[in-house]
Amino acid sequence: MTDITTHPASAQEADRKTHLHPFTSAAEHAEEPPKLMVAGDGIHVRDANGKTYLDAMSGLWCVNVGYGRDEIVDAAAQQARRLPYYHTFAAMANEPVARLADRLISLAPGNMSRVFFGSSGSDTNDTQVKIVRYYHNVLGKPEKKKIIGRLGGYHGSTMAGASLSGLPHMHAAFDLPLPGFLHVDSPHYWRHAPDGLSELEFSQLLAQNLEQRIVREGPETVAAFIAEPVQGAAGVIPPPEGYFEAIVPILRKYDILFIVDEVICGFGRLGEWWGSNVYGLEPDLVSAAKGLTSGYVPMSACIISEKVWQALREGSSQYGPFAHGYTYSGHPVGAAAALANLDIIEGEGLVANAAEVGAYFQSSLREAFADHPLVGEIRGLGLMAGIELVEDRETKKAFDPDLAVAKRLQSLLMTEGLICRPMFNSLGFSPPLIVSRNDVDSIVAMFSAGLEKLTSELGAGGA
Repeated sequence: MTDITTHPASAQEADRKTHLHPFTSAAEHAEEPPKLMVAGDGIHVRDANGKTYLDAMSGLWCVNVGYGRDEIVDAAAQQARRLPYYHTFAAMANEPVARLADRLISLAPGNMSRVFFGSSGSDTNDTQVKIVRYYHNVLGKPEKKKIIGRLGGYHGSTMAGASLSGLPHMHAAFDLPLPGFLHVDSPHYWRHAPDGLSELEFSQLLAQNLEQRIVREGPETVAAFIAEPVQGAAGVIPPPEGYFEAIVPILRKYDILFIVDEVICGFGRLGEWWGSNVYGLEPDLVSAAKGLTSGYVPMSACIISEKVWQALREGSSQYGPFAHGYTYSGHPVGAAAALANLDIIEGEGLVANAAEVGAYFQSSLREAFADHPLVGEIRGLGLMAGIELVEDRETKKAFDPDLAVAKRLQSLLMTEGLICRPMFNSLGFSPPLIVSRNDVDSIVAMFSAGLEKLTSELGAGGA
């Protein structure tokens, strides 16, 4: 067996020649070798050249318990030896997935009743679309099909997931969104609120716009509304004050299901188990993934409320078996890994750590960078943050996208040994929940060094 740690060049060349990467310029990758990561421990990863990085993004928002957790590896290995796979079609079950479903219901926000398992946040949101349609069909409302998302929202990259997402760069080349997928205002107060409006007034305006859109479409045709508690891929956008308090009554008024996408926020990221807990939400459906296994094994979950479950149950007499599922739904190895991961989160008090260190993280970012000439806004909650770069602080003028300032800063930060994620003109942070105050200090110091280098580049005509 080839050890890639001793043959990194050949692995990089094989990757460049044969691997189509997600969300990557195919032309650039065909010319440049990839960054090859070979090991991880705690909050750090190491590349094939031996350079170590502090991963302030937890991979892709997911490695909540950190790298190198033998508890998860051992649980997955033991399950793979005992029963590496069995399907869950036709009421077949395995013990790990049964235990996991029960545990998720005990942790879930609101009045939840059942769990459907998949392999990714994207397929989870595809499943939610089908459950929404099934629900309204059973209730004799087949015209209720439209689903409303928000500009800036990210809900996956499948046909349905990308259609739910309010990110135009995911639509243009793929003839998306599909019919019946609608989008309303971004909740980004700093960027989009009219001058003079308070956060509360902006929330009321967004709620009014949502209701007007529902009425314009016809309430009898609108099936569901989907939202992340804090938008992730848009650059980490928390809701303005009073946002969900204004939105949810409108959904209830028009019999519109509320899907809360907890793929990023779930499992402690915001300092509570769920973003729904932070904002007092009672979802009809919850999408979960990423932190469910901390990324060690692909696994996701649709968590279904009692109200929706009753319709699914009643549908059996009309439609027969629930005709949806995946080969890997309820995979026993994934479930074993998830159970071990949840043991770590609970046993080490990582939700409380995210709250305590998260507060320090947020205040540290603001203290260090709030007055920097290139920083327009610092936003976030718990261990989830975004820093938006601007050309002009006073006018909030954004940098020309062609300058790719966030991507340039990311490259400088990688040189410093820090990984965060460029998103438009913002840099995103989502460190593992095991992060300490000392780790936060390191993140701030490395980000400061990279930001000063960018400032010098731009000042020297690099714009």
